Amino acid sequence: MIGLFITTGLATGSIYALVALGLALIYRSTRILNFAHGDIATAGTFLAFTLMGIKLNLALVYILALLGGAIIAVIFYFVVLIPAQRREATPLGQIILTLGFGLIIQGLILRFGGTEPQAFPFPLSDSKIYRIGGLIISQLNLGTFIVGLVASLLFYLLIQKTRLGLAMRATSENLPSAQTLGIPTRRILALSWALAAILGVIAGVFLAPALLLDPYFMLEPFLKGFAAAILGGLNSLPGAIVGGLLLGLAESLAGGYISVAFKNSLAFIIIIFVLLLRPEGLMGKEFKERV
Repeated sequence: MIGLFITTGLATGSIYALVALGLALIYRSTRILNFAHGDIATAGTFLAFTLMGIKLNLALVYILALLGGAIIAVIFYFVVLIPAQRREATPLGQIILTLGFGLIIQGLILRFGGTEPQAFPFPLSDSKIYRIGGLIISQLNLGTFIVGLVASLLFYLLIQKTRLGLAMRATSENLPSAQTLGIPTRRILALSWALAAILGVIAGVFLAPALLLDPYFMLEPFLKGFAAAILGGLNSLPGAIVGGLLLGLAESLAGGYISVAFKNSLAFIIIIFVLLLRPEGLMGKEFKERV
């Protein structure tokens, strides 16, 4: 039985890791907590659901859903956030803008997507079970874990091992210096918002088949992803991955051996203890702004 809890926890944790990565990327780049992250992921998932209804090829559906989420995030950055920054909006004011944008997206989904929970069709089954050694895992959980892990690793390699990633890191470390070096910081930051949204939509598409799709289905995963990012270190991309997997495991084991009602509480108790010992998170570093 413990094998089932472990595999379920890792699959859930990979979803949290994707959400946490998107949040950590935006925070590293702009020092802003993006409270619209879950709603953008919901919008992308609803777009996938709508496109499935007109019988498009599944691969094309998922590509368009990812692009849709990215476009929404980039529009917010250019149309709302940049004008606010030009008017010297405070960091708290910019965070409130993300919250308001999320509420606007919620309203649009309620208007055009409906309020009734709906089953999300998916090629992977939640009822087909595999036995791998002493582990038991469903086809959907296995696919979720593999895709979540691969997406997280590819994203990390993009940031750490490419020229584009170097430009993104330079922009997040010291924006004025990056501008002096000729880095197109606006486009780099817009790309950061787009990539964060893509990670969120991937999480939404793999989570929706296990749940009923409704305008609020990403609310809890967003909160758990936010907790995972804090647990691992809000300015650490590897920390976001580790935090997500640890949180998923803690929830699954607590739900299996203590109580389903207690698993959420235990996860946040763990976070409290970790932050008391390491306020910057398990793998985070104290942020020092260069001037």
